[in-house]
Amino acid sequence: MPTTFQTSVNVVQAPGVPGDFASADPHFSWVTSGGILVADTGGVTIGCFAWVNAAQNKVASTGSGAPDAFVHREMQATITTFPAEFGMTIPAGQRVGSLMTGGCFYAKNAGAGTAARGMKAFANTTNGAVSFAAAGATVAGSVETKWFCVGFGEGGTGASGELVKISHLPIG
Repeated sequence: MPTTFQTSVNVVQAPGVPGDFASADPHFSWVTSGGILVADTGGVTIGCFAWVNAAQNKVASTGSGAPDAFVHREMQATITTFPAEFGMTIPAGQRVGSLMTGGCFYAKNAGAGTAARGMKAFANTTNGAVSFAAAGATVAGSVETKWFCVGFGEGGTGASGELVKISHLPIG
């Protein structure tokens, strides 16, 4: 049951949500050595970066060093907070669907600054959230990834809180 009454109607449908494919370009998945990957303690956030513990087949939204993959949205989240209208967290112990090592996806700019095409994506090591800065920059609490900002959601500018298209391939 919603907690508030609808207050607006959009004329144009949103292009996607964090974790969605942002193009029809080729995409690449993390391959397990056996078994299925499950969410570690605390769950895994869809549309964010993740770290894989291959020895235990567990995936976490926290880690150190560059993340192993980006969590693609496959409708695998569970709404666990009552009375929430949606959920973006795969609960601990549940199967983690597609972990992507390449492709073009939508991510939410969780950083304070505006993303620009060509900037590198940074992964927050405490929650996997995506922010953007120039290659080689230092972003507090985050590590640089192999991913780049390649565009924005419909009508977007890359501002904090907006959808940004990320890809493992640089522009050009």
